Amino acid sequence: MSNQNDKHAEVSRKNARTGIIVLGVIIAMAGLSYASVPLYNAFCRITGFGGTTQTADALPDTVLDRTVTVQFNADTHRDLPWYFRPEMREIEVQLGQKGVTAFTARNKTEKPVTGTAIYNVTPLKVGKYFHKIQCFCFDEQTLGPLEEAHMPVLFYVDPKMNEDPDMDDVKTITLSYSFFKAETQELDNALEGFYNQ
Repeated sequence: MSNQNDKHAEVSRKNARTGIIVLGVIIAMAGLSYASVPLYNAFCRITGFGGTTQTADALPDTVLDRTVTVQFNADTHRDLPWYFRPEMREIEVQLGQKGVTAFTARNKTEKPVTGTAIYNVTPLKVGKYFHKIQCFCFDEQTLGPLEEAHMPVLFYVDPKMNEDPDMDDVKTITLSYSFFKAETQELDNALEGFYNQ
């Protein structure tokens, strides 16, 4: 009888251990699921994955002779009644040099409309070398009736790109912005696509 009780107690301990392990795995998976978007965003910002650009507070100390042409593209979702375009189509910059451009947005309606822009650069591999100092992306922009806004962008292309043999073929970089009406499913879908590139 004692032997049977010992076996029963051993099975109970094993079941309890298994239950604790399973519960721990579930909690860990839930934590990873909750943290996956911020972790993925951090990964994209650090590596430039999917054309995600970097942010910077200041220019680098070095400017190289190597130049690249930066082209600008602007798109507007059909539900956002704005006219949105780059003020110049392209500029040439040296690696490490400050690039300055701007986009113009105009509300075509008689009522205030709020939009939010997302962005990327192509070729995608150059994202880790493209640094924005000032940008209007991801911030809600509200334009009053028929209002027009000038939206500057300050950036540089990291001189470290010159040391990367995978970047030897890069002569042109395209910076693209897409504006969506704020707080819409279309914006949510675009952001999800942005973070899951």
